[in-house]
Formats: sequence, structure tokens, C-alpha cells
Amino acid sequence: MLVIVGYLIVMASVFGGFAMAGGHLGALFQPLELLMIGGAATGAFLVGNNGKAIKATLKALPSVLKGSKYSKQLYMDLMALLYDILAKVRKEGLMTIEGDVENPGQSPLFAKYPNVSADHHVLEFMTDYLRLMVGGNLNAMEIENLMDNEIGTHHQEGEVPVHCVAKLGDGLPAFGIVAAVMGVVHTMESVGIPPSELGMLIAHALVGTFLGILLAYGFVGPLSSLLEQKLVESSKMLECIKVTLLASLNGYSPALAVEFGRKVLYSTERPSFLELEAHVKRK
Repeated sequence: MLVIVGYLIVMASVFGGFAMAGGHLGALFQPLELLMIGGAATGAFLVGNNGKAIKATLKALPSVLKGSKYSKQLYMDLMALLYDILAKVRKEGLMTIEGDVENPGQSPLFAKYPNVSADHHVLEFMTDYLRLMVGGNLNAMEIENLMDNEIGTHHQEGEVPVHCVAKLGDGLPAFGIVAAVMGVVHTMESVGIPPSELGMLIAHALVGTFLGILLAYGFVGPLSSLLEQKLVESSKMLECIKVTLLASLNGYSPALAVEFGRKVLYSTERPSFLELEAHVKRK
């Protein structure tokens, strides 16, 4: 929603200011300039990225219209789920969670937290390392190194759409200049026409530069920044799971292990100790 509001503010400020200064908005409506800029940018995007990157970018773009799902409530549910799992391990042993880990869709523990289970990245990350704790013979340092590598891979994959959109935005001013140059060429070959018509052609040519810069910095460029922020937020969930499970492996009680996880959250979503304690008890 904020993306649409931001776009409306950009358009109202630029075009409204132009109209208030006495400009004619009709002069800015140049479909052929948009065709040249948009077509060239699309072609360059296809040339500069492989199929995986294009698919990842197209999949990520719709998410910019949605608000962040990473709320305080979601983090509290995540830590409550981790607490339930670790408490069961502490009371009944590691082998008792084998069924929950192998089939989380049928697990009563995971069923209590549907908003956490709905995120397949989080669910897969959590169950994979719980499975290693159950069936593996790895120590905390080995698991931590493996977790760091997986989180790093997750971050690298998430950066692909960010870089694709950023490069697309960086190229738009240049394509605007290309459209403007084409307009100037057309103007020069029409130099024999009356001055009033010649002025119109020059104005049309300059619109290309204007549109390229406006699209780059007012529309496409901000999307890469927003995608990057969403990526960082998604990684924070995995870091919370990592710290909590490692604290448990190092011998801390479930309550203290969850407190380790709470400390890595951003202050804007981090619940207080008492909030988290009350939420865990209520669940």
C-alpha cells in the first residue's frame, strides 16, 4: 500500500508542479518515448540475466505491494514454538520430537502456530536442524557453521532480484538519453519545418531524458531498496532460530534459549521479556 501511495506522491509532485508552473501536461504524454525506453530496458533485462534470475525477480516483485509479515506477534509465536519443542526435548528426550520433525504438517506442536508453519523457508530450516540434533552426532560448532552457510546462501539467493531491479533502474536514465538522442536526430532531419513545429519536436525529444530519470529514481530504483529490506527481515527469522537452537545445544534451559533468540530481533519487533514469558505460558 505504501508503494502505491509513494508513487502517487511522486506523480502529483512532479506533474502537479509542472502544471502549476504553466506547463501543458499533454506535452509530456509521449507513448513512443515510453516504448523506446521501456522496450530497451526490457530487452537489456532479458539479455543481462539468466532464466533463474528473471524468474526470481518476477516472483519477488508482487511482494513489494504487500506489507511486512514479520510482526512482533509472528516472532513471539516463533519463539513460543521453539520453547515448546525444546521443553519437550528436555522432559522426554530428543527422540520424542522425531515424529514432529519428520511430519510437521501432522504435528500438534506445529499446528498450534499456523502463521509460523506457513513460511516454508522457516519450517524447513527449523526441522532440518532439529533432525540433525535428533539423528546426527554433530557438535554445536559444526551446526553453527552449517547454519551460517545456509543463511548466507539464502541471503545470496534473495539478493538476485535486488540486483536485477537495481541494475534495471540504473540503466533507465541512459535509455532516456537514447530516446532523447533519437528525438534530436528526428528534429535535425526536419529542420526545414516552421519554428513552432521544430520547437515541439525538441520538446518531445527532451521528454525522453525526463522520463528515463523519473522512472529510474522515482519508480524502479526504490523497489530494489524495498526488496533488500524484505530480504533482511526474512533472514532475521532464521537467525532467531539459529541462536535459540545453539543455546539449547550448549546446555541452556528452554526459557534461556528462547531469551537468546529474543535478543537478536530488531528493537521495533522485539517483545519484552515479560511479554514473551506471558505469551509462552498462554500458548
